[in-house]
Amino acid sequence: MGKVLWFPAALCLGMLAAGCATPKGVTVEDRRSYVLKMKDETLARLHKEKPETRDMVKRASGYAVFSNIGTHIFLLAGGNGFGVVIDNATGKRTFMKMRSVGVGFGMGVKDIRAVFIFKSKAVLKDFIGKGWAFGGQADAAAKSGEKGGAAGGEAYVEDNIEIFQLTESRRR
Repeated sequence: MGKVLWFPAALCLGMLAAGCATPKGVTVEDRRSYVLKMKDETLARLHKEKPETRDMVKRASGYAVFSNIGTHIFLLAGGNGFGVVIDNATGKRTFMKMRSVGVGFGMGVKDIRAVFIFKSKAVLKDFIGKGWAFGGQADAAAKSGEKGGAAGGEAYVEDNIEIFQLTESRRR
């Protein structure tokens, strides 16, 4: 009987995480406002914890900030979220959705923030237009329509992109 009960529990946790990952508000304007507030709060925290990132973001071609709520049930992990990409040259904002998929033993719900710092205009454009993938124990994919990118890990550096991941703790 114990083997049968884990599936409904996993389904409920997955639905809970999916609901938590949706920006609040019924209008597009409300949702975008929520995402921009999350971006500002995440950057403030990152800059406090890693002061060197303030100049990195300013000097970059652009940056992205994502929020992702994920669940991990036994061997499967998944989640979703949202974010925004900022082009530093133009100020243009591109709002995107995020999906995550992973495998590995575990149990729980995780709320993360990921900050992508793009060191070149070409990488920024590719992230928004073509997508980007990184393999590992946990993958997070950001999508805008059929376009998007992905990331995993605590901090990752590629030739022209740097990623910082912050774990959120729920305060009550």
